[in-house]
Amino acid sequence: MSADSATSRYTFATPTPLPLEASFDGGRLTSDGGLPWLAEADAALGVCAAFAAHIPEWRRGKVQHSLETLVRQRVFQIACGYEDQDDADTLRTDPLLKLVCGRLPDGGAALASQPTFSRLENAVDRRACYRLAVALVEVYLRERERDGVPTQIVLDLDGTDDPTHGAQQGSAYHGYYGQHMYHPLLVFDGTTGQLITAILRPGTAHASRGVLTLLKRLVPRLRARWPGVTMELRADSGFATPKLYAYCEAARIAYTIGLATNPRLQTLAAPQLAEAQRQQAAGAEPVARVRLLGEARYQAESWERDRRVIVKTELLPKGPNVRFVVTSRDDPPLALYEWYVDRGQPEGWIKDLKNACRADRLSCHAFWANQFRLLLHAAAYWLLDTLRHWLTQAGTARLQLDTLRLTLLKIGGRVYQWATRVRLRLADSHPGQPLWTRLAARPGRP
Repeated sequence: MSADSATSRYTFATPTPLPLEASFDGGRLTSDGGLPWLAEADAALGVCAAFAAHIPEWRRGKVQHSLETLVRQRVFQIACGYEDQDDADTLRTDPLLKLVCGRLPDGGAALASQPTFSRLENAVDRRACYRLAVALVEVYLRERERDGVPTQIVLDLDGTDDPTHGAQQGSAYHGYYGQHMYHPLLVFDGTTGQLITAILRPGTAHASRGVLTLLKRLVPRLRARWPGVTMELRADSGFATPKLYAYCEAARIAYTIGLATNPRLQTLAAPQLAEAQRQQAAGAEPVARVRLLGEARYQAESWERDRRVIVKTELLPKGPNVRFVVTSRDDPPLALYEWYVDRGQPEGWIKDLKNACRADRLSCHAFWANQFRLLLHAAAYWLLDTLRHWLTQAGTARLQLDTLRLTLLKIGGRVYQWATRVRLRLADSHPGQPLWTRLAARPGRP
């Protein structure tokens, strides 16, 4: 490192006769050359503008940054992998980020810094969060019918653990996960993978907490938009409550929900287990895998009537694996159980939301500020997932969102501003160039 320069220089040995010298003095460069694609996705979705319309204005006097600009800057940063507010202190002068947020690269005012974002997130209260969640549902409605009005909707419900590391309001120790955390409720469209809503809950919340309240607001909205649509609900055993069954039956929503085992269910499954063991004993291999599906009528003490339960019995080298699913569907047991296990897809969507969009970085003190953050990360998910959808339509294999960001967005480039246009020059060796070509050639691109 040079000691006689205001700009630090770093020297590296190389396998050539020449050493390498590096310094952060390249001028109008961006680390995120793919930002224009994020801006194009946002223009198609309108998610940042929709959010900004429901955020209360907390500032007085002259305003330097519009609410829409603030939301767009924050969501774009999250989508690019900069989830911390502090990142804005340096990114606020990134020439390309300035451009996609409505500022000229050269001469345009810098974007917002960390203190502004802290005040923004703490200005949002419970009512504003509700309006923002409604706005996210409206984005889903518009996008879901883009290729035609749906005739069937599958609601995939799931909860996830969101570790906390401070004194955040609502943080609590969850015995199952063994950590202090929040316990968000997520609802995805089981057919398209689109995120319908994300609701923050305290760390000790039961997996089913708030589900009925949510459905009683969401289902009428879906039916008002699409009067002829049929709906199904799919969830794991954390959502297995009599109130949810009764609601779905009254609302004409088919359901398939996992059931936690208990002694009565084990007794119910005993004949099928014995048959599986008989088949295994008769097999050529001593540890031959046997898998049987059956069904029975079952009524727990808390249920007002009996219901159909699918029983899956599987003998594996490590021992028996017996699972139960309660359902209102009438499919054959094998087809129904395989449809139920397709809910493994939402686990991948949750992984994208948490790993690629950093939705588990809820470090504000106030609970509603963290709910707002969760929705901002949900907006970033929508932008990235929209780009993935466009690429899939163009023939690209489905990518994880962190892979998509790495190959499409994280490209270094130099930004030039001239009198009549702005020019972005990117590395000609970057392997993401084919993705750009496919996005640029997609049908209907403005």
